[in-house]
Amino acid sequence: MLTVHHLRISQSERIVWLCEELGLEYDLKLYNRDPETRLAPPELKALHPMEIAPLIEDDDTLLGESGAIVEYILGKYAPDTDLVPGPDHPDFADHLYWFHFANATFMTNGMMQIAVGAVGAEMPESLGKRVTNAWAQVERRLGEADYFGGSQLTTADIMMVFQLTTSRAFSDMSIDHLPNLQAYLKRIGARDAYQRAMAKAEPGFPPKLD
Repeated sequence: MLTVHHLRISQSERIVWLCEELGLEYDLKLYNRDPETRLAPPELKALHPMEIAPLIEDDDTLLGESGAIVEYILGKYAPDTDLVPGPDHPDFADHLYWFHFANATFMTNGMMQIAVGAVGAEMPESLGKRVTNAWAQVERRLGEADYFGGSQLTTADIMMVFQLTTSRAFSDMSIDHLPNLQAYLKRIGARDAYQRAMAKAEPGFPPKLD
């Protein structure tokens, strides 16, 4: 059986959500962060050289990196899913863009912002502009389409939502000025698969949907 290793309060929630959307059978292993370092506990670190989540085990395969895991699960267990528009679909390019934007740009900006704050440094103007532009692009996109990948939920949404919800829960950022994002998060929060995933992945920690 597919095993998903999920570190609490981390992007590995994406993999739990994907499995729930696909209706897959999987074994979920939950790990709490070290209360002092806030990093992964030793038993999770021991599984992979990067010492982080997400990780999956599937027979003799051990795989990290959320984007790679999403593609692996789809390729092996759900090659015909509607969660990935095909090359002839009008949403094909948009889906690809936002699927990769999630980690390559959006999360990278967020991590740099956290790092700057952690050392008490002043936010560089160039980084501040990148962060502002990214959130503005999110709001603009959600005014054009119901989902990041287009007209229906895709793996682009599964990649994007962590940064919009769980990650944002630990900042003072308000989305009151982003009505398209607010409406989008209500749509996500109403999904049965998302509700099941978050109840399993983050028991006692309601999703940050407002």
